[in-house]
Amino acid sequence: MLSALCALVVGASLAANPSDMPRSLARDGAWHERTLAWRASDPWVAGAAAGALAVAVALPRPDVRELVPGTARVATTAGSAGPVDVVTEADDPREMQVAGSENFVGTNAAYAYKILDHAENVNTKPLVQLAALQSGELADRVTLSGGITAIANYQWADIDSKFGYLMRHPTSANQLGKNVSEVVLHSASLALTARLLPNVTGYAELFYDPEQSFGQGTITALARNQIQLRRGWVMFGNLNELPVYALVGKMDTPFGLNDTVSPFTNSTNWHAFAGLAYGGQVGIVSGGLHLRAMIIQGGAQFRSANVPVEGTNVPSRANNFAFDARYSVDLGGEGNALMAGASYQHGTAYCQAYPVFHFNPCQENNPGIAAYGKLTYGPFMLIGEYARTTKEWAGTEVPIPTNPLSVFDAVKPESFTFGGRFGFGAENLSPQRREFALSAEYSKYISGEKGSPWRRQDQLVFGASWFPAPSVNLFGEYIHVNGYVPLNFLSGGNFPDGSTWSVFDSSTDVIMAGAQVAF
Repeated sequence: MLSALCALVVGASLAANPSDMPRSLARDGAWHERTLAWRASDPWVAGAAAGALAVAVALPRPDVRELVPGTARVATTAGSAGPVDVVTEADDPREMQVAGSENFVGTNAAYAYKILDHAENVNTKPLVQLAALQSGELADRVTLSGGITAIANYQWADIDSKFGYLMRHPTSANQLGKNVSEVVLHSASLALTARLLPNVTGYAELFYDPEQSFGQGTITALARNQIQLRRGWVMFGNLNELPVYALVGKMDTPFGLNDTVSPFTNSTNWHAFAGLAYGGQVGIVSGGLHLRAMIIQGGAQFRSANVPVEGTNVPSRANNFAFDARYSVDLGGEGNALMAGASYQHGTAYCQAYPVFHFNPCQENNPGIAAYGKLTYGPFMLIGEYARTTKEWAGTEVPIPTNPLSVFDAVKPESFTFGGRFGFGAENLSPQRREFALSAEYSKYISGEKGSPWRRQDQLVFGASWFPAPSVNLFGEYIHVNGYVPLNFLSGGNFPDGSTWSVFDSSTDVIMAGAQVAF
C-alpha cells in the first residue's frame, strides 16, 4: 500500500510539474511508459501508477524543447534571463544552460582547452575562468575538463648528448648520442571547476608530465611518472557584479606574458621566468585595464620564485610578491586589440650562489622586471616580451680564482621573445581564431658574460597548426636551438676539474609532430 501511495504521489507530481521529470525521459518522450512500468509487478503500485498516468495524460504536456533549451539562457544580476552566445560544442545543449546548474557534472571542451592550454593565457587562467562563467560556458555545478598531448619527434645535435630543446628536460639520462627520436605521451591533465556559489569557484588540476618532471631517472622511471596537483584555488569573483576577484591556492605568478604563438613549444621567456607558487592573488578588471597583485609564499617555490627565509629555502613565510598591470585598446572588429603590460616580482629563481642547483637556498632575493605587448588584428597576432633581474646572479660567476672560468663576471639574467602568427580558413573558437595557422617565433635567454660557456641559449620555432575543432590541435614544428645551458650547475661545480657542461655554441634541431586535445 505504501508503494502504491508513493507511486500515486510521484505520478501526480510529474503531471503537475513535468519539468521535475528526469531529462532523459522527457527528451525521448518515454516517461509515460517508464513510469507505468515502474514496479508493475506490484498490483497496488501498478494501479496507482496507472491512475496517476491518466491524470498526467489529461494535462497539457510542455514542449520538450522548453525542458532542454537549444538556446542558452543565463540569469542576469537583475534576475531576468536572456540569450547567451553558443561558445561550446553543441552536441548537448544542457552544457550551455547556466540558469541554476542544470547538471551536477558536465563538460565543455572549448573551455577545457583554454584552461589547460600551456601555450596561451599562461598566467591569466583565473580570468579565463571568470570570463567563461560570465559568458555562460560553465553550465553545470561541476565541469570536468581533461587534456592530452602526444608527440613524435626526431632531434639531432652537433655535440654528443648535448640536446638543448627544453620541452623535455635536457639530461643524458634520456638523450644519448647525436640523434634521438621519441613517440611518447608528453603530458595529460584532469581538472574540476566547481561553481560553489554564484561568486565562489573552486578549481583543481591534476597533471602528469614525465618529459618535464624534476624526478630522477629516465622517462619510464617511477619518480618521473607521478601525478601532481599542478594548480588549484578557491576564487571569489563574479564579473557580472564586481570588477574585482581574489583567489588563494597554487597558481601561476602574475609576471610577464610568457605566452607563445607556436602551437606547442614554449618560449625561453616562459622557461626562464614563468613562476608557479602558493599564494593569494587579487585582480581588478575594468574596461581595458587589468591589474593583479599576488602575495607569494617564500622560500623556493615550484618554479621561478625564491626568497630566502632566514637564509634557507624553507617556505615558512609569505615574503615574496608580484605586481602586474596591462591595458588593452579595442581596435574595432571582433577581438581586435592592442595590449601592453609591465610586471615586477620581488624574488625570482636567480638568487643562488655557485654552484647553482634547483631550489637551493639563497642569501638574498633577486627581483625581476618585465615588459610585454600583444597585437591581435584579424588573422594576425604579434607578441613581444622582455624580462630580466634587477641584480646580478651570483651563480653566474665562479668564485674560485684558480679556476679558468673565474674570469667571467656575474650578469643579470635576461630573456626576450618576439613572434607572429597568421590564421586562415574558417573562423572558430580556438585560441588562434581560425582553423589553420602558421607561426614563427624567436626567443633568447642570456645567463652569462660574453665568451662564457653559459652565455646564452636561443630558440627559433616555425609552426603549423590545424584545429578541426576548438579543442583539437594537430600541429607540426621545426625548432632550432643554439646553446646548451641547463640551470643545474650552469657555471660548473659538478665536475672534479671545475669545468661546466654548458656549451654556448652547440646546436640542436628538432622536427616535431603532435596532437593536443581537450574534452
